[in-house]
Amino acid sequence: LGASGGRVMLGRWDGARLELEELHRFANEPVCLGGTLHWDILRLLHEIKQGLRAAARLGVEIHSIGIDTWGVDFGLLDGQGRLMENPVHYRDASYRGMIEQAAQHIPLDELYDVTGIQFLEFNTVFQLLAFKQQRRAFLERAAQLLFLPDLLGYFLTGQMATEYSNATTSQLLDVRKRTWSNRILDALGLPKGILGEITPPGTRLGALLPEIQQECGLPAVPVISVCGHDTQSAIAAVPCPSGDFAFISSGTWSLFGTELRAPLCSETTRRLNIANEGGYDGRIHLLKNITGLWLIQESRRHWLAHPEQALFHSEAERTTRFTFAELEQLARDAAPSPARVNPDDPAFIPPGEMPAKVQAACRAAGYPVPQTVGEILRCIYTSLAETYRDTLQKISDCTGKTYPELHIIGGGVRDTLLCQMTADACGVPVKAGPVEATVLGNLAVQLLAAGDLDNLEQARQVIATDGICAVYLPG
Repeated sequence: LGASGGRVMLGRWDGARLELEELHRFANEPVCLGGTLHWDILRLLHEIKQGLRAAARLGVEIHSIGIDTWGVDFGLLDGQGRLMENPVHYRDASYRGMIEQAAQHIPLDELYDVTGIQFLEFNTVFQLLAFKQQRRAFLERAAQLLFLPDLLGYFLTGQMATEYSNATTSQLLDVRKRTWSNRILDALGLPKGILGEITPPGTRLGALLPEIQQECGLPAVPVISVCGHDTQSAIAAVPCPSGDFAFISSGTWSLFGTELRAPLCSETTRRLNIANEGGYDGRIHLLKNITGLWLIQESRRHWLAHPEQALFHSEAERTTRFTFAELEQLARDAAPSPARVNPDDPAFIPPGEMPAKVQAACRAAGYPVPQTVGEILRCIYTSLAETYRDTLQKISDCTGKTYPELHIIGGGVRDTLLCQMTADACGVPVKAGPVEATVLGNLAVQLLAAGDLDNLEQARQVIATDGICAVYLPG
């Protein structure tokens, strides 16, 4: 599940290769109710069931199921195990200012040193602080907090667990001890009892409930707690079986980082606001969350809804239907410009009016203001590529290592312009692929749990056989 859509995918393993088949694709659209932005988790469960039914109709034996989603967000369950409300969306406005609120109770330097997590206003710790201040009744009634892949796994199996990779995104976990931090919970006055025992990726959660089996036409298939955070599933599929590597998991967000065997919490990582997130086999991924293709996705959504506001260089360009391929071409055709934005500007977090926000940011910074669709997109592309360049240098500064190549994985691989501009800006070859990194990493952990693969390096070697789509050279 991603922030804009979800898929149910089938993986077929023959002992040497992993083949994929898409069974069901669906939208993931948030719902605003009473001024609060929610995820429609029951609709997502319904769509997952449709995919399971499609699997059952194939007549093949399904060995296991794994679920991955984005991080930080959660559902609250009452004492009877009932979901209290639809989970709140991480882009909800209620979380603004919570970092500053937290700083009144615990020094931010200490909060970072304990957790090693990048400060983002929607991290779980700040969401819970907002709940305490604005929705206290929910916290007082809650008996259990489940991150979204764990919540969906609970719906399917009736078993509760808290998988490690998603727990690390919360900024509530002691990154060294790998347990919940009593220091943070006590300082912020947050309830401890709602946080479950943490389980490693690859743990068997339970089998499908009888009613799910009957509804979907499947037997008691086991559900595996894979790397529930989709970024960590994607990193498990980086096609580099040995040695140091740098990666960008490219989608709505761009997660830029490298893999370590132990957390790195230093003055440099704190100053640069770089996260230590946990993955499979206790790996730590030193990474930076960067607003990625969200800027392009939201601009497209605005122009589709308001085509009269889209300006073009020529009459020929007006024939565009605003497909991503067409938008990429418009950006290619636009003349280079000094116009730049900071992709992580907080103004870009809420949905809506993205082209105007980009123009306002350029105006405020004293840059020429892009006017046409192509100019706005060119500004976004250039800004992302240069942000990647700066982030690669920051990662190198933190680790003391240089990285001779950069792996781009995930849906952003399809954007050939961004891949080439990234190679040009970073000055290193870009190896692009696999597109389906998150799916492959999810399936790899299921195979590891079943004993069909021995270790993560073997899994990456299998994926590397078919995973690299293209190589982009600087210049």
